[in-house]
This record gives sequence, C-alpha cells and structure tokens, in this order.
Amino acid sequence: MPPFRNLPLPEAAAAAAHAALLALALLLLLLRGARALTSRCASCLKAPRRRGTAAAADGGLAPASAGAWYRAALACCAYALLAQAAGLSYEVAVAGSHVAVEALLLPAVQALAWTALLALALQVRSVGWGRFPMLARVWWVVSFALCVGIAYDDSRRLMSDDEASAVDYAHMVANFVSAPALGFLCLVGVMGSTGVELEFTDDNGVHEPLLLGGQRRDADEEPGCLRVTPYGDAGIVSLATLSWLSPLLSVGAKRPLELADIPLMAHKDRAKSCYKAMSSHYERQRMECPGSEPSLAWAILKSFWREAVINGSFAAVNTVVSYVGPYLISYFVDYLSGKIVFHHEGYILASVFFVAKLLETLTARQWYLGVDVMGIHVKSGLTAMVYKKGLRLSNASRQSHTSGEIVNYMAVDVQRVGDYAWYFHDIWMLPLQIILALVILYKNVGIAMVSTLVATALSIAASVPVAKLQEQYQDKLMTSKDERMRKTAECLKNMRILKLQAWEDRYRLKLEEMRNVECKWLRWALYSQAAVTFVFWSSPIFVAVITFGTCILLGGELTAGGVLSALATFRILQEPLRNFPDLISMIAQTRVSLDRLSHFLQQEELPDDATITVPQASTDKAIDIKDATFSWDPSSPTPTLSGIHLSVVRGMRAAVCGVIGSGKSSLLSSILGEIPKLCGQVKVSGSAAYVPQTAWIQSGNIEENILFGSPMDKQRYKRVIDACSLKKDLQLLQYGDQTIIGDRGINLSGGQKQRVQLARALYQDADIYLLDDPFSAVDAHTGSELFREYILTALASKTVIYVTHQIEFLPAADLILVLKDGHITQAGKYDDLLQAGTDFNALVCAHKEAIETMEIFDDSEEDSVSSIPNKRLTPSVSNIDNLKNKISGNEKPSSTHGIKEKKKPEERKKKRSVQEEERERGRVSLNVYLSYMGEAYKGTLIPLIILAQTMFQVLQIASNWWMAWANPQTEGDAPKTDSVVLLVVYMSLAFGSSLFVFVRSLLVATFGLATAQKLFVKMLRCVFRAPMSFFDTTPSGRILNRVSVDQSVVDLDIAFRLGGFASTTIQLLGIVAVMSKVTWQVLILIVPMAVACMWMQRYYIASSRELTRILSVQKSPVIHLFSESIAGAATIRGFGQEKRFMKRNLYLLDCFARPLFSSLAAIEWLCLRMELLSTFVFAFCMGILVSFPPGTIEPSMAGLAVTYGLNLNARMSRWILSFCKLENRIISVERIYQYCKLPSEAPLLIENCCPPSSWPENGNIELVDLKVCYKDDLPLVLHGISCMFPGGKKIGIVGRTGSGKSTLIQALFRLIEPTSGQIIIDNINISGIGLHDLRSRLSIIPQDPTLFEGTIRMNLDPLEECTDQEIWEALEKCQLGEVIRSKEEKLDSPVLENGDNWSVGQRQLIALGRALLKQAKILVLDEATASVDTATDNLIQKIIRSEFKDCTVCTIAHRIPTVIDSDLVLVLSDGKIAEFDTPHRLLEDKSSMFMQLVSEYSTRSSCV
Repeated sequence: MPPFRNLPLPEAAAAAAHAALLALALLLLLLRGARALTSRCASCLKAPRRRGTAAAADGGLAPASAGAWYRAALACCAYALLAQAAGLSYEVAVAGSHVAVEALLLPAVQALAWTALLALALQVRSVGWGRFPMLARVWWVVSFALCVGIAYDDSRRLMSDDEASAVDYAHMVANFVSAPALGFLCLVGVMGSTGVELEFTDDNGVHEPLLLGGQRRDADEEPGCLRVTPYGDAGIVSLATLSWLSPLLSVGAKRPLELADIPLMAHKDRAKSCYKAMSSHYERQRMECPGSEPSLAWAILKSFWREAVINGSFAAVNTVVSYVGPYLISYFVDYLSGKIVFHHEGYILASVFFVAKLLETLTARQWYLGVDVMGIHVKSGLTAMVYKKGLRLSNASRQSHTSGEIVNYMAVDVQRVGDYAWYFHDIWMLPLQIILALVILYKNVGIAMVSTLVATALSIAASVPVAKLQEQYQDKLMTSKDERMRKTAECLKNMRILKLQAWEDRYRLKLEEMRNVECKWLRWALYSQAAVTFVFWSSPIFVAVITFGTCILLGGELTAGGVLSALATFRILQEPLRNFPDLISMIAQTRVSLDRLSHFLQQEELPDDATITVPQASTDKAIDIKDATFSWDPSSPTPTLSGIHLSVVRGMRAAVCGVIGSGKSSLLSSILGEIPKLCGQVKVSGSAAYVPQTAWIQSGNIEENILFGSPMDKQRYKRVIDACSLKKDLQLLQYGDQTIIGDRGINLSGGQKQRVQLARALYQDADIYLLDDPFSAVDAHTGSELFREYILTALASKTVIYVTHQIEFLPAADLILVLKDGHITQAGKYDDLLQAGTDFNALVCAHKEAIETMEIFDDSEEDSVSSIPNKRLTPSVSNIDNLKNKISGNEKPSSTHGIKEKKKPEERKKKRSVQEEERERGRVSLNVYLSYMGEAYKGTLIPLIILAQTMFQVLQIASNWWMAWANPQTEGDAPKTDSVVLLVVYMSLAFGSSLFVFVRSLLVATFGLATAQKLFVKMLRCVFRAPMSFFDTTPSGRILNRVSVDQSVVDLDIAFRLGGFASTTIQLLGIVAVMSKVTWQVLILIVPMAVACMWMQRYYIASSRELTRILSVQKSPVIHLFSESIAGAATIRGFGQEKRFMKRNLYLLDCFARPLFSSLAAIEWLCLRMELLSTFVFAFCMGILVSFPPGTIEPSMAGLAVTYGLNLNARMSRWILSFCKLENRIISVERIYQYCKLPSEAPLLIENCCPPSSWPENGNIELVDLKVCYKDDLPLVLHGISCMFPGGKKIGIVGRTGSGKSTLIQALFRLIEPTSGQIIIDNINISGIGLHDLRSRLSIIPQDPTLFEGTIRMNLDPLEECTDQEIWEALEKCQLGEVIRSKEEKLDSPVLENGDNWSVGQRQLIALGRALLKQAKILVLDEATASVDTATDNLIQKIIRSEFKDCTVCTIAHRIPTVIDSDLVLVLSDGKIAEFDTPHRLLEDKSSMFMQLVSEYSTRSSCV
C-alpha cells in the first residue's frame, strides 16, 4: 500500500485499525438496516395491532435522561473529532496543493472514525441503551492503545539524532492533546455502563426513573430489598473486573443510597447458613468429645475451609508474581548497560513485568474480597451463636455475665475474630515470601544470603516478647472497656432515676474515671506499637546491611543491578516483616477473644429437663409439682423455695399471696423452669404465657408488642384491647396502636406497660397463664375492670396462676397459696383459709385495717386543715358524666377508634414517637476534618507529623539512590567509593529514615489519644446533659453504638488513617518524582491518570460514604436487639418465642451484612481500577526505557525508577484507598459530633441564682397556670393547672391513666419544662434556679424501683455523704435491717445488674431508704407501694407519716387507702384539676369523682 509506505509503523497501524473498524461499523449498519427492512415487511403481512395495545406499550416510556458519565463520554468524542479535524485542516492549509497523501491519511481516517463514534454515542441516548455498544467500547480501548504507541514512538524519534526519524509535529500535537480524552474513553470502554436513565410512567402519570443495567424496584417493595446480589452468579470476566457491582455504584453516583437499594446476600452467604454450619461443627465436637472443651477455632475452620483454600490459592499466586519484578531487575539493568542476551530482550522483559503486575493486581483483589466475605461469614455465625446462648443462659451464668458484657462479646470479640480472616494466610505466606526472597538474593549476593536468613530470623524472634506485651495490654484494655460499657449501659437504662436524684454528675465522673483507666492501657498499647514500628521499619534495613556487609566481607562483588534487585526484594519482604507484629498482635488478640467467646459458649444453660412437658390428653392437671426444692443460688445453704407440693387442675384459677420476699415470683419461675431445681419434679401440660412483675416492652409499635409474632386476627385483637382496658389509652395516643414505643416502653406509663403485657399474653391464646402481680401498676377502677374482663371473662376457661397483693382479688380464686420464707404455708379456698387463721389471716387483717381508714374520719382531721383555704373545684356535669362513661365503658359496644389500620410502609414511617436514627447525607463536611484535627493541641502536631513523614521518604530515597549510584554498574566496573563508606552512609540514611518513622508514630499516637479522649468526654457530658425527652425517644442501643463502636474507631483507627493518608501521599509523590527524573515522558500519562483516579474516587466515594453511614445505622438495631432480648429473656422463653427472636436476629445480621459486603466490594472495585491504570503507566515507562538506545539513560537510575515503579500500582491504589477509608472512618467522628451538639437541659447551677442552703424551709408548692406538653407539635398534657400545696401537708394525687399525674411530677422535677406558667416552691420560681439545686433538694420514690450494680451501701448512698450508722438506721426504719444483717457482707452485700438478686418489694424498700437518708423537705411518692403487699404498704405509710411528718409529701397512688389519710387530695382528669380539697369534704359530695373512685375500691373490697 503506497500511502502507508512512508508512515511510521505506529501511525500506519493506527490508520489501518481505524479503517478496519470503520468498515466493520458500516457492515453492521447495513446488516441492521436489512434486518429492520425484513421485519417491517413481515409485519405488513400480519394483522394490525390494536392502537390501545400500542399505546400501552409505548406510552409508558418517557425520554431517557443522561448523567454526567454519558455527557463526559460524548464531550470526549466531540473533542477527539475536533482535534483530528484541526490537524487535518492544518496539514491542508500549510502544504496547500503540495500536500502528501500519507500526511492526510491518518487524520482523515481518524476524523471519519470519530464521526462514526460520535454518532454511535448519540444513538445510545435516543435508543436508551444501558451499556455502550461493544464495537464502540473496543474502538475506544484500541484508540487509546494506539495513541500511547504513537506517543511513545514520537518521543523516541524526537530524542534520536537520526535525520530519517523526523517527527510530523502536527500529528504529534494532535495525538498529544487527544490523549486525556482517549484515556477517559478507554476507562468508559472498560466499564461499559452509560449511566442513561429511562423514566417509566405508571397509570397515574407518575414518572419513576429506571437505572439501566440495574433492576426496577417495585413501588410497594418493602425496605428490605428483594433482589439478590449478582456476585454469586456473575461470570468470570464480571468477577475478575468486579463489574457486577457497577449498577449499585451507578445508583449511588446519582443520589444517596438507601438500604432498599442494596441487594440481598446470596443464600449461602446469609447469617442463617453461616450459623448452621458453625453451630453444627461446634456441637459435633461437643458430642464426639463430651469430656473436653470444643474448639471454636476448629469449628470456624471446618465451616469455611473451602473459602480459605480458594483465598489461599489467590494469595499464593499473588505472592509468587510479586517477586517476578525484583528477580528480573538485575537482567533489566544489564540490558540497559548494553549486555543484550537475545533479540528483543528489552520488549520481552517489559512484557513479563507487565503481565506479572497485571496478575498481581487481579489476584490481590480477588484475595482481599474473599477474606472480606469470609470475615462476614464468621462474624454473622458467631454473633448468632452468642445471641442464642444469651437467650439460654441459666441464672447463675447470667449473674456472671451482664448484658453490657454480652453486647461487648458481639461488638468487639466477634468483630476481632472475623477480622482475623485478613491475617489467616500470613502464617504460611511469610515463610514462602522469605524462601522466594532467599532465592533472589542467592542469585545476586551468593552465599551471603545465609546472613539474610539469620538476620530475618533474629527480626522475627525479637517480636515474641513484643507479642506477649501486646497481649497483656490487650487483656487489660478489653477488661477496662467491658467495665466502662457495663456501667454506661446501666446509666443509660436508668437515666431517669439519675436525673430525678441529681446523681448524673456523680455517675458521669465514675464513667470518666473508668475511661481514664481504659486510656492508660490504650496509651501503653499505642506507644509500645510506636516502638514496634521503629523496630520493624529498621528490620529490613538491618537485614540489608547484614546482607551487603557479609557479601563484601566474603569478597563478593555488588553491582547496581544486584543491589537494586536486592533492595526491591527487601522492599517486598518489608511489608510482611512490618506486618508481622500486627500478625502476632492479632493472633494474641484473636486468641483472647476466642477464649472469651469459648468461655461464654460453655456457660451453663437452663436445663431442658427443668420441667416435664405432658401431653394434654394424658392428664387433667395443667401443673403438677411434687416435693420440689429450688434455689437461685444452688451453693446457698438456704433454698429459695423448699418442699413445694402443688397440683393445679386444668381450668383452675390459683392465686399466690404473701409478704414481700416470700418467694411468690420464684414460684412462677419454677413453673417456667427459670430457677435451678435442686430436687423434685415439675410437670406442665399445655402452652404458657407469662406476664412478669417488671414490665418488659419491646421497641416497636403497640400493635407489634401485642401480636408478638402472631398473625393479625382483627376480631381477636379487638377483644383483647377491650379486655385489657386499652381502648381509651389508644384513643389518647396520637397514632393509636401504631404509636412507636420507646426503649423499654419508656414513653408509656407503668399501668399502660402492664396492660400491654397483659394484652400480649391474652392474644397468644395459651393454655396456662402465669401473671406476676399484674394489677399493682393500675388504679382501682382499672384493676377491677381488668380482673373482671381479663381473668374472670377472657381467661374463664384457662388455667391461671396470678400473684397479687390485692386481697380483694383472692375470693374469686379456686385455690389460694400463701407463701412465707419459701414455703407454701397454707393452700385452699378463701373461706377455709380465713377460718384457719395464721399467715393468711394476718394479710386480710392488714387489708381491712386499710379499708377502715376510708370509713372513719375524726373531726380533728377537718380542724387540722381549717386554716387551708377551700380550693375545692366543683366538678361540672360533663366531668361526672365523663367519669361515669369511663366506669361503664366496657358495657357499651367497643369501637375500634384508636386501632389504626395497617398503613403502607411510606405512610407508617410518619407514625413515630421515637426518632429515626439521624444520618448525614452527601460528602463529609470539611469542618469535621478540621474540627477533628484541631481537637488536640490546636492542630500543632499535624505539620510535625507531615514533616517527619517527608523526612522519612527523602532519606529512604536517598539511601536507595546511594546504593544504586555508588556500586559498579556492571561486573568489572570499578566502585565509586570504599565499601566501608558505602555501608556507613547507607546505614546513616536508612536508620535515620526509621527514626523519623518512630517520631511520626509517637506523634500520631499522642495526637490520636488526646483527640479521642476529648471527643469522648465531650460526647459523654453532652449525653448526660441531654433532656429526658432525648432518652425517651432514643433507644439505648443507638447511644451504646456511639460510645462503643464509634469510640473504638476514634481510639484506634482514625488518627492512624490520617497519618497513613499523609504517609501514602508523600510516598506516591516520591515514586512519581523518581520515575519522572529518569523518564519525563511518564508525566504525559501521570497527569491524566491522576485526573482519572480522582474522578473515579469521587464516583466511588459517593456510594461508599452512604454505605458506611447505612452500615453505622444498621449496627444499632443488632446491638439493641441483643440488650433488649437479654433483658427480656425470661419472657421470651416463657412464651416459647426463642426461634422467632433468633430469626429476627439473623434478619438484622443480614441487614447489616448487605451494606458491609457492598462497601468492601466497592473498595476492591476502586482499587482494581486504580491499580490497572498505574500498571499501564508502569508498562508505558518500561516501554520507553527499553526503546531508548543503550547509554542514553544511566542504567542504575533506570533500575531505581523500575524499583520504585514496581510499587506504583500498590501506592496509587493505597493512596486513593487510604483517603476513602479515612472518609468512611471519619463518619464515626461525624456521628460523635452529632451527639456533641445535642440540645441541653437548663444549667445545673446558675450563678447569682442559687437558693439558700436551707431552701426549701416550709415546702410550699404553688402551681400557677401550669401548661405542659411533651413536644412543641404535640397537644398540651396539663391545661392550666393552678393550686397550692401547703408546706408540711400530705397531698394525695389521683386520677385515671393519662390524666397527667406523672406529667405533673416530671414538671416539678423539671424533666419537662413548662410551656407556660410557673411552679413556685417557698417563693422561688424553680425555672430560675439550676437543675442540680432543684433536684438535690427534692426526694422521690419512683414507681419502678431501680438498683445499680454494686453494693447495698452504694445504692443507698452513691454520693458517699452518710456514715454507716446513718445507713443502718435508715435500713431499720424501712424494715430491711434484719435482712441485710443476715447477709455475710452486710452493707457490702452485692447487688446484681437491675437488682435481680433482690425482690421487687425489697428494691422498693431500698428506694425508701434512699429517701430517709436524703431527708428532703419535699417527698414525692410515684406509685411507690404498688409492688408490696398491703401490710407492707401500711407499714411504709406509717414510716412516712412519722419520719416525714414535717415534710410536704405528694403521693400518687392507685390504692385509695394510701391517699385517704392525706391532708388534701388532688383529682386530675384529662390534664385539668377536677377536684382539690380534703378527703372528708370530697367524700361528703356523693357525686364527686373522688367519691366514685373510693366507692369503686370499696365495692371491689366488699367481698373480703
């Protein structure tokens, strides 16, 4: 072909390739036209399609919309066409009529080609293709390869002195300016996706975008997406290039990702499959070797050995090919020095380098993704095993493992074991790497490689004591972290009592002290790690010095090629040697975690034979207990229950009564199999439902709590609501039964929680009902209604055993059990027991004594309040009618008002009383980075860290350059310096660089510690100062997630990520500087490559950032379910719901694994593309080097460039990856900063507004037009309350559920700030003083008695203000002195988590003891005696009357005898004062609401 004869070979190849592709495009166009013509002719012979069908088919498709990706590709095509057209115009304009044909050939063909490509690109949008045509993609890749080839050839000829090699400058400039656009189009061609969206129109005309290449999500799809990840079914090419992830990243580039966008895990990757595999292998070991402890590590290995083998294969190939470069460097330097062994040796060497780097890149990504997936499998399976174990723990095991510790097993230990997958193959890879390194060194330095082996062994041996040190620190760190997390969880759970008692500062300081202990071990761990970093950065230098020194001493000759090959080998070996301490540390940490998990999994479970299940057809007895003895502490000499004989016939109602601490709740636990059985037999026939004394409510809406996993039956549901007196409550709630309940039901009253529990039990339609004092938390009317509608009616045909302190509910029982000191002292019917006298008679007499107080009023009572103005508010007719309606409410047909129908997911999201977890969207703000860097030492350490890293890099390059320059280029050349000088200078430079690494590590550790501590303290103080509404609407698991997971990231990760990013940036700049010093042409590709890398980084980070945020949000439900399930394990077991909760846990684990897997895959997706780009740049550099004539470039410098170039792909990907990981990790800082900006309560102390130390002196409380609501957008709860509580008087506060009683108390303690109005105590407006000044002067005994883990002394006097004598006096007064004295530890008797080793009644008496010690002038009792028997209630009231006779006592009570002897009674109704007067005057008015309540209570008790 004459036109091609005078063209350079690359240009001729380019012209031929473009011409061929252009011809292929025309051929395909003709074939497509012919096929379209054939189809049209065939359709003419068929019946015409109906217009309606056509409209339906076509009308739903709206025009396609193009994103930035497509527009950029289109612009690049137009730009390339413009460049070629400009080149062609220049040739014609300059040469005129004398223009040569070959000069026009290439630009002309390329101009035509780019015209065709531009047309193809435009067609993509009009047709709506999701991917570019294969022809266009191949064309773009070939065009870029040809562009690079032409650029290389032009550079070579430009530097040549041969006149025959003249360059066509017009072609060169056109080619050069087109390179960036062609590079981008090459990237588009590799990826293939267009990013074009089609919009589909539904029947309502609503447009919904469809991302091509993805799947359309159905409008009614639940947030839990139905699509399965394509990872499992992807082809080889898709797996190798990770292009199966591209559709998800395409979505993330256009809008913030949501959980629904993330595909499900494949079935084999889901938590259920992983759990089954691990659990089966673990249990198999237990059965095969019953005498030995099963190995958890072996079970993990047996479960996932196939994945480990596949990952190991990729790791082995990656390791071998990574040593190809160092092995060939010496040959490459020899080639550049003129020692050419065979023809085209340089090109073959360059090709081998390229193929090796390509294989290294591809295998690394598959290896890393494989270990990530294996880590997910291990974490999912282990978490499920820990969760199941937590549900089955016996009481003794439960006492030794608090909920905080169990959460830590899941949050920390399981995480660490899963992370070990990354280090698993390093155990055998390190010897392999050492062997390969020795082979290369033997080639270069001969027998001196033996010294390398010795030096390497010494370096490894030096890490053994370091590993032990790290393990010790890790043990201490984990122990201190466990303690802090346990106390944090306890404080968050009991924040209400901390605020009411003004103890929050004390407990916050305790947590800060625990954090200081944790920081001490963290500091030792990090500083020792800095020393380890110095040692192991020095190890490769130590090995190199020993190797080179030995070689010189033995008379060996070092050459530049041999030295560079050895240095490259040491550089590769440096990575595993540097990671070896991490490996040893990780092995130590993983062993600790495995031991902790194994110990937990070996803990005693509830025995399966605790109860014997008997078929209902074989017996008429629902419960049969024979000669049984039970004890919560089997080692105790005194059992909890002994000599128990009980037989309950099916359908019988059995009541259990007795004084507090007699064993009533333990008796129910024995039927459930919860309490350890020492002897005897327990038989149960039928399913059971259990209602515990302390309400356990799940987070979720009311309907979900009632259904408790059962399907919805609307008729049964309606009957349950009526029977549990919940209809009125649901009407009062804004969203009815769809109202979201807060953590532990915190936004419901005690009575509402109890009734929700009862509804949950009733809806299950069980055979046996075990009710533990279910009526204590409700008022008299509601209690009577519940007893009538629930026990006597709804459970008429069921077997019911109910514990009660209300004597009036006993006559209806078929069997009454009287317990005392763990024995059933009496059993029988009511009348029989009454005639028998003894213990039962004492209980009834105490009850009658309480009733008599309502009937006998002395005239002196009226005289005692004669000085009090009559503030009785005469109730209106509407109020009386309202009360009558309430009393007779069940007699009317029940309406379904308040029971909301199921809504679509979009609508139900609006029905919230609990806040959704906040999640930022979009890029992480620069302010987050700046704030973080400025937290410690005002950011002064940052420039010092950068300076230290820069000095390290400069000295390292200088040391390598020195060795390459000072040694002979080839064998036989003279060295440029003496061998001693050679080694001394090298050692000085190399060890100097290590010293700067040590300085940098110290600075980073110091900076990270100081910043982490500041952030923790700031967050902790903001959380403790947050208003109570924050805790009401925020599940504790969400807060624990921040103080555990996010804080751990800040402690151990972020500072080092920041330092790592700076380090990688400086290293990358050093590599580019060395390469460009030798071959400046590499800058031609470096700049567009950097632009492409930054663009891809932005494309990736848009999805990665949101995936990380979703990940953080999805972690909280897992933690919350853990803590919630452990707290309610007895209830879950009582209902037999373990399987459902286990299934829920597996579902949440999958929800967490989905974004985690996608996030990890996205990292590998980005790294693959980064490394491929840098591999092509390296290949380009190699091609330039081998094409230069020998002698043009100094071989040693070229070899140094190749040595650094071998790391270019790794450093480039690590640079981008370190920034992406930093941005992902910095989200933890972002989340902590969210909690550092929480709205705060009023100040604890206000200077110049402190009340006198004796305030309040009288205890007068005046309410002035008090209006209160819980949120600005919610209706008022209290409507203008105005009244006066005289100092020193006893005020009873009564009213129906929802009337505002508890809200009034919260306003008094300023847990809720009034919307308007005032509360004045002794002439001081409480809104004007500090919260601590207020709350510390008031005292309260709350409805739910709260004990903290610790001792009796600490629970009574946490502020340590009282003497032992004063504490003993308080215990004597609250009738606990004898009980505490009987304990061996006396005041130091242990209190377990939640006070589980003390009965509810005893906990209430301890709360009374706190009030006795505090001796405040104002005392509030919020249903304080609801959980004690009548006799104890009478006793407590006498204690209060005598010990607080000069105090203002405000008593909220449902038991009328508790308030009947009050000086004044306040009756609330719907947030307003219905009545306020003395009990005597209120009872004189037969139509008063108070009289109605008394009558109801008296009527209920009249049968006694």
